[in-house]
Amino acid sequence: MAKLILPGEWIKNWEKSGKHEFVQLCKNLTEKTDHGNELRDIQAALYELCWQVVLGSLKLDLVASVLGDMMELRDDMPSILADVFSILDLETGALEEKNKRDHYTQLVGACLFFVPEAILKERLDPETLESLGLIKQAHQFNQKIVKIKTKLFYKQQKFNLLREENEGYAKLITELGQDLSGNITSHLVLESIKSLIGCFNLDPNRVLDIILEVYESRSDQDEFFLSLIKSYMCEPLTLCHILGFKFKFYQEPNEETPKSLYHIAAALLHHNLIELEDLYVHLMPLDAAIVEEHKRDISEAKQIARKLVMVVLPSEKSEDKEKDKEKEEEKNEKPPDNQKLGLLEALLRIGDWHHAQSIMDQMPSFYATSHKAIALALCQLVHLTVEPLYRRAGLPKGARGCVMHPLRNKRAPRPTESFEDLRRDTFSMLGYLGPHLSHDPILFAKVVRLGKAFMKEHQSDGRADVKDKMDTLLSCFLSVADQVLLPSLSLMECNACMSEEVWGLFKLFPYQHRYRLYGQWKNETYSSHPLLVKVKAQTVERAKYIMKRLTKENVKQSGRQIGKLSHSNPTILFDYMLSQIQWYDNLIVPVVDSLKYLTSLNYDVLAYCIIEALANPEKEKMKHDDTTISSWLQSLASLCGAVFRKYPIELAGLLQYVTNQLKAGKSFDLLILKEVVQKMAGIEITDEMTSEQLEAMTGGEQLKAEGGYFGQIRNTKKSSQRLKDVLLDHELALPLCLLMAQQRNGVVFLEGGEKHLKLVGHLYDQCHDTLVQFGGFLASNLSTEDYIKRVPSIDILCNQFHTPHDAAFFLSRPMYAHQILSKYDELKKAEKGNRQQQKVHKYVAACEQVMTPVHEAVVSLHPARVWDDLRPQFYATFWSLTMYDLAVPHAAYEREVNKLKAQIKAIEENPEIPLNKKKKEKERCTALQEKLQEEEKKQLEHVQRVLHRLKLEKDNWLLAKSTKNETITKFLQLCLFPRCIFSSIDAVYCARFVELVHQQKTPNFCTLLCYDRVFSAIIYTVASCTENESHRYGRFLCCMLETVTRWHSDRAIYEKECVNYPGFLTIFRATGFDGGNKADQLDYENFRHVVHKWHYMLTKASVHCLETGDYTHIRNILIVLTKILPCYPKVLNLGQALECRVHKICLEEKDKRPDLYALAMGYSGRLKSQKVHMVPENEFHHKEQPARSATPASQQNGPGSTGKPATSTNKTDEGTSEDGDRGKDKSQGTTKPVNKANSAAAKVTTSNGNGALNSTKAAKERDDKEKSGKEKKEKKEKTPGSTPETKAENRREKQRDERAGKEERAAREGKEKTPKADREKVKAEEKSSKDDKAKAGNGEPVEPSRERDAIKEPKSKEKGDRSVVAGSLKSPVPRSESAESERDHKRRKLDSHSSPSHSSSVKDNSNEPKESTSKHHLNYNSVARSKSREREMEKKDSDNTQGRSKEKKEEKERKDRKRDHAVNDREASQESKRKKDENGTNSSKNSPSSDSPLSAEKEKSKRSKSSSKEKAESVKPERTSSGGKKESRHDKEKSEKKEKRDSSGGKEEKKHHKSSDKHR
Repeated sequence: MAKLILPGEWIKNWEKSGKHEFVQLCKNLTEKTDHGNELRDIQAALYELCWQVVLGSLKLDLVASVLGDMMELRDDMPSILADVFSILDLETGALEEKNKRDHYTQLVGACLFFVPEAILKERLDPETLESLGLIKQAHQFNQKIVKIKTKLFYKQQKFNLLREENEGYAKLITELGQDLSGNITSHLVLESIKSLIGCFNLDPNRVLDIILEVYESRSDQDEFFLSLIKSYMCEPLTLCHILGFKFKFYQEPNEETPKSLYHIAAALLHHNLIELEDLYVHLMPLDAAIVEEHKRDISEAKQIARKLVMVVLPSEKSEDKEKDKEKEEEKNEKPPDNQKLGLLEALLRIGDWHHAQSIMDQMPSFYATSHKAIALALCQLVHLTVEPLYRRAGLPKGARGCVMHPLRNKRAPRPTESFEDLRRDTFSMLGYLGPHLSHDPILFAKVVRLGKAFMKEHQSDGRADVKDKMDTLLSCFLSVADQVLLPSLSLMECNACMSEEVWGLFKLFPYQHRYRLYGQWKNETYSSHPLLVKVKAQTVERAKYIMKRLTKENVKQSGRQIGKLSHSNPTILFDYMLSQIQWYDNLIVPVVDSLKYLTSLNYDVLAYCIIEALANPEKEKMKHDDTTISSWLQSLASLCGAVFRKYPIELAGLLQYVTNQLKAGKSFDLLILKEVVQKMAGIEITDEMTSEQLEAMTGGEQLKAEGGYFGQIRNTKKSSQRLKDVLLDHELALPLCLLMAQQRNGVVFLEGGEKHLKLVGHLYDQCHDTLVQFGGFLASNLSTEDYIKRVPSIDILCNQFHTPHDAAFFLSRPMYAHQILSKYDELKKAEKGNRQQQKVHKYVAACEQVMTPVHEAVVSLHPARVWDDLRPQFYATFWSLTMYDLAVPHAAYEREVNKLKAQIKAIEENPEIPLNKKKKEKERCTALQEKLQEEEKKQLEHVQRVLHRLKLEKDNWLLAKSTKNETITKFLQLCLFPRCIFSSIDAVYCARFVELVHQQKTPNFCTLLCYDRVFSAIIYTVASCTENESHRYGRFLCCMLETVTRWHSDRAIYEKECVNYPGFLTIFRATGFDGGNKADQLDYENFRHVVHKWHYMLTKASVHCLETGDYTHIRNILIVLTKILPCYPKVLNLGQALECRVHKICLEEKDKRPDLYALAMGYSGRLKSQKVHMVPENEFHHKEQPARSATPASQQNGPGSTGKPATSTNKTDEGTSEDGDRGKDKSQGTTKPVNKANSAAAKVTTSNGNGALNSTKAAKERDDKEKSGKEKKEKKEKTPGSTPETKAENRREKQRDERAGKEERAAREGKEKTPKADREKVKAEEKSSKDDKAKAGNGEPVEPSRERDAIKEPKSKEKGDRSVVAGSLKSPVPRSESAESERDHKRRKLDSHSSPSHSSSVKDNSNEPKESTSKHHLNYNSVARSKSREREMEKKDSDNTQGRSKEKKEEKERKDRKRDHAVNDREASQESKRKKDENGTNSSKNSPSSDSPLSAEKEKSKRSKSSSKEKAESVKPERTSSGGKKESRHDKEKSEKKEKRDSSGGKEEKKHHKSSDKHR
């Protein structure tokens, strides 16, 4: 219509062009035929033109002339114009503007010439007619109209009643009831009826009523009667009225409308003889009543559901019964039929879908089809519609199917021939059916099979032109599944076959579509219909009943009940079951076992329900204490693992959920992945492995499966294959690995902010363990090609994906192994050579080809300076090998083979097993045995090849461009520490690799230094570990200690495995090393001293951690101590110190932190059981006792000892008091937390008695410490006479004066050496110090100064031919220089200081700032201290037998503490004096030959010479410990030899000074 609005130009230029355009438009409209629409267009055009006159836009006469011309176009044009005038009459009559009304009246008056008056009188208002002059008075005209209408419509004509004859009606009925099978047609009968009407004066309406009555009784004769009615009838409304009266008759209560009446009404509607709108008003009940009834049904259903869920009291039950009785009484009076539904059914039966749809649209959704008859009628119509397509595409092979006869009705919906035809009617019919398709399972199956056929076509047909159509059809099928199939399944009673049919269709959908459908089904469908509301409530009630009775014993019976219930309503059932499992985790096992009767669809729904439960936003994944993961999450994770392993459920959705959670930075749900991989692949991750399991894990796959896990997880082949397939199909393998690797740090730095530290650690461990487990699964299950295709190279992993290096190598390691083996096989095939040597060369060549790109790639991972010391080849070799490559676990193989043999024997001896089963089991065990033996042989050959390869590579591993110490630092930092906490096997690997590098005699690798750095600095490493990392770190330390303990235990082993090895060299030249010189090697006894020092350092660190009070420190150190218990503590006093401190933890934490209390109690008990294996210190490292000894007891003993220093009564002996001071200084530092220098670059114990190796290049952290230490020392040295010489002299004088008092103070001060926890043991140490004094008083004066001088001489002899690493000598840079210049100087002077050949320094750092510089240079106490510790231990043991009372001990402690405070300041100032005084003296006890004392005069002259040199050259003095020893009973025979060596040592001392001066 919008296009017919007259353009403004026409009106403006009416006379020029507008008039012509308008006439042309009208001509075009009259010529067009558009099924009656052209009439509306002409009316609109005329209306627009007339409206312009009313508005005054056009002149009256111009328009009147045009309208006059228009009359010729059509015959009915006057009538059309009259219609337009009547509309304008109404519109202008309502307007307030009088001028518009006048314009209208004038226009109509002008048109009276060509519009007949009669037409205008029909259509215009009487008032208008009066104004036009067509009638005289409007009032009279109205009265006349009323009279005529009354006469026409209401006045009854009586003549017909008088003239109608019954015979006519009888003849009419006979005529209509005759046999119609012959040539009788409706036309012939109609003529007879007309004759009868005329002859007998019959009322035509009554005749029509009788025709309908006869048609009703002969409803099979549709064709005849419909054509008769069509011919007879003149007015459809009359027919409607007659039908309406018929329906009205049956609208009384207890009346039933006959189906025949519905049928004829439907037939008349279908053939358009009547209109539905006309008939619908005659039908009952009203639409409002239907809506009300529907609402009532829903509320009743909800009420029933509520009752089923609620707990009902007995009193309430009786009230409910009374109400129910009342309702039943009300229902006894049957309401009248729902005639609308009856008509709807009849329409559906004859196939009139169009009218049926109209009726259903008037009612609430699914109200009509909730009546079974209507649902079945509609199902039948759908059957007929889909039959041809089903025959072509959906019918399974071999099935015949029931033949369906199509409707004879040509107006019924057309049968479908293709999937596209389904969109025409079928999908909408199914939509109206909704859940009530359940009434016809056969049609349900047909629809599902059609869906299957479509999906197969959809997947195979990839043409672009049909893609849009296919996608539209796919969305239609998904809608049908959502709105029809699943709700219908809910209403089907326990139909497993239908469930399987649906799965046949659903499995072709991607899981995203399926889960969307399940979500709708679970959360929305059940609330949409009263029946479904009831079904849901009944299902929950039944589920409760079953779950209450479910136990392990009745799993089978309960499982069957669960199966039956799940076929129809799996979402409701599983939702309830999962809610129960989240509360009661002991239900998991019986529930999993009871799920064996489920259908495939139900398993898939279970997977969805589990994911939905996991993702529930209302549930907290942490417990209220915020330190542990919620138990409901742990229960669901356990269920996941068990269910997905046991049943064939698709995993893709669950794995994608975990991946999405990781992408979102949430790591809680990794617990699920961990459980699934553990159960499905049999790969267990635990740090509680026994040593036997760990050993088995270093073998092949078969050995791992047999002996590597706690539970023997059998039959994982199928489940692990399923897991692998899902990961590969959905491309989730690598993303999961990378996300987990990145999330480890995310847990700490992104998630960890607001979380409790304990929870953060737990999440980190969970993330890491799952990564290790998952990576292990991929490595063992993916084929070489799959693995290599998915894992990128190491540099891409680290640089692009930001994967941490340890995780990147962990993922790449299997790839390297695969590639090397495949390359090796290629080379073997290429050259046929069976000689072992040739095979080894080929293996080495294969390794080179595969690893060379890796060596190039790793260079980008670290700064260039890293590669100055480590070669990329060494770095890549360390990270690419595993324990499988290094050693064969023969014992584990033997153990498993013996188990199988025992199993075979047990099977043979068991008479109850049937013979055939016996045979099978024996065959299985034998096959397994053979596999294991074959695997062992294969691994042995592999290990030999690897070791040969390493032997060839080792010379190029370490460059050591800086120092050995720097090389070890980088090795620890980049290799050892990151990997030793990665997994338990890696922890063992790291320890084994260090041992292997040592055994291979690798150049520039200092084994001693490596072990020293590992044992000396554990506080910070322990503190920074998580709980699981502590387990692994402890295992690593245990393995390292095992090796050390083995060497320590037997001289023969030590000499075989350590002597003449480069790792035990105490010095090296710039040009290389010479392992042949005995003087460079650490001898067995000194090695034992070093081991004792390591044990002492472990104790010191442990005590510090236990005393911090920090949860993490205490937990981690207890875990580490528990792990290293087989190898530590071995020394009695160290064990006692630990025991005491742990006992204190038990008391403190009993009520505060129960987990720490449990750990401490566990360790305490095990420690007590180990006590029988501990030995006194003198047995742990043998101490030779010379004639004199002045080593303070406080330095002899470890943390466990509280002995006093033994001092001489000889007043001329200066060294005694010096050493006593040193003991005090040392003791003060011990009680403080260990300095950071301890962990950053730990002190190194060296070889055969030399000082410890001195690091010439230190880590940056130490520089700061060094500077602060220097500043403090400089302040103290600014006092007059602070040069090294004057300080030494002053100190000697003071010592002479205060000797007697000093002895007592030093003795008391010694106990400060021990950890705080061991002060109770002070009694024994006091006794020992008194014994020392007694011996000294009995003619055994101590002359440590002479021993120092004797030590000096051998040093100088070696000046010309080698430079020595002397850990006890400080770098000779003056104090005023910065730390940086000091380091540079050290690099230039490559370890320039000489060191004597047979001594060992075992100095322990204290925490004093004054000593920080010396700590930086890794100074150590003398072996003399270690040996005197042993003496102290012996004395302590003897004293313990005497047993002093506790009161006396406590009293002495109090006195000692008072003295400590008084002496502290004096000791601090004497510390630097002593160090300067001792510059150039040896850091450790000399070899036995240099132990015999020199004369006092010699000693003094040498001391004055050395001090004058120091003064002249302004050299920073060196603090050393002089090793005085007490002569033992066994050493008297050796005194002559010692005296001879002593004299030669004096000469060497002078040379040593010269050489060291040159270096300075």
